[in-house]
Order: sequence, then C-alpha cells, then structure tokens
Amino acid sequence: MTDFKETQRFTQWWLWLILLFAWGSMIYAFFTDKTESDVANIVSIVIMCGLPILFWQMRLITRITSEGIYVRFIPFHLKEQFYAWDTIESAQVRTYSPLKEYGGWGIKYGFNGQGKVYNVAGNQGLQLVLKSGEKLLIGTQKSVEIQAAVRI
Repeated sequence: MTDFKETQRFTQWWLWLILLFAWGSMIYAFFTDKTESDVANIVSIVIMCGLPILFWQMRLITRITSEGIYVRFIPFHLKEQFYAWDTIESAQVRTYSPLKEYGGWGIKYGFNGQGKVYNVAGNQGLQLVLKSGEKLLIGTQKSVEIQAAVRI
C-alpha cells in the first residue's frame, strides 16, 4: 500500500532554454569547425544528443508507505533508496533555498551541514533527520500531502 507517491521532472522553461542554447552552440560548432578530429566529432554528436535526452529522462520519485520512505532519482539511482521509519528521527516539510543552501537542483550536498538533497524544482521539501545523524531533504511539489503521509 502506498500512502503517498510523487513523480517530479525538470520542467523549468529557463533550464530548457539553457539546454537549447548549449545544444544549438554545439551544432553550430560541429558544422562550422572542420578542424576537429573524427573522435572529437563523435564525442560532440554524443553530447548533442545525450544532454537533452538525459534531462528529459531525469525524474525524482518519492513514495511513502507503512514501511518507510522510498526515493529514486532516475537515472542516477539504479534502485530506490529506502529509509525505514525506525531509522528516522524526525521528518517535516520545510521551505528552503535551493541555491543558497545546496547550490541548486539535482543531487547535492549542503554547504553548512544540511546534508544531502534530492530536488528538481521549487523550494519545499521533506526534511529527514536520521537516527544516525544524517540529514536528507527530498524536494516536493505536494508539501501538504507529503506531510500528511509522514508517520513521525
């Protein structure tokens, strides 16, 4: 039984604009600079095709069940990261600054002992403090629903 499930993607228009600009620059360089070797051209093609596909495939999946909290950041996690309820000291939704506290979005580590973050957008997250002392912040677009699903 799943009490809560959320799937998030990178949907920010400005991110896709940056990617489009970078992609366009690589295509321009590829077709105008004929001094590159075949290997460099192959690497350029792989990057040109791979970067947008990578961002399109990325997603953060969070599930909360009676057993605990499952998190998977595809394609970086091959399987879900699991945090059992008996390993969690506290869990609460909080507002945070992705840039100031963690240096942006993705899988990051905080600057001043905030621990790790998994996020793709926004400034709301489920802050976990594990009994081991480790901290983890899971970004969410459904702060009310995720807080209601938390058992601690």
